[in-house]
Amino acid sequence: MPNREDAFNLLKEYNGEALVTHGLAVEGTMRYFARKAGEDEEKWGIVGLLHDLDYEQFPDEHCHKTQEIMQKHGYSEEIIRAIMSHGWRICTEIEPLTKMEKTLYAVDELTGLITACALVRPSCSVMDLEVKSVKKKFKQPSFAAGASREVISKGALMLDVSLDTLIEDVIMAMREIAPSLGLEMH
Repeated sequence: MPNREDAFNLLKEYNGEALVTHGLAVEGTMRYFARKAGEDEEKWGIVGLLHDLDYEQFPDEHCHKTQEIMQKHGYSEEIIRAIMSHGWRICTEIEPLTKMEKTLYAVDELTGLITACALVRPSCSVMDLEVKSVKKKFKQPSFAAGASREVISKGALMLDVSLDTLIEDVIMAMREIAPSLGLEMH
């Protein structure tokens, strides 16, 4: 089974800076949720890191090309299935069923929204970002329009948590890795 360093190198092989940074955000968030749930941080982190592996080079084959690439590199079916499930009803029919799959589905789009919210703050930081600020932007469909509010809301339902709780947890997770995302206080 490839380790985190192997996964990071694979991500960089297929993607530019923006998607690598997004991968780091989702990885850190997945690790945070794994820790909270008493699950395997390394496994959850790799799922988060590689979830958009194919998106930059193969957007029309999103998730499907990842499956092919990851099988070649010896990743487990559990990890591949989790990644495939984040595209549920968008580009795959693989429904998120496990806690890891549901978490990835719930946090992927939200990390993007939270990053956008942080970048429009005077501090350009996630360190002073509050749930109410994210909720305000959540209600503006034109803001970070690529972050699907429907997917974020469905993800919160899947995890059986309120939207506020999900947002708060993702903010806290992203604070832990803010320097690697360029979202620390300036």
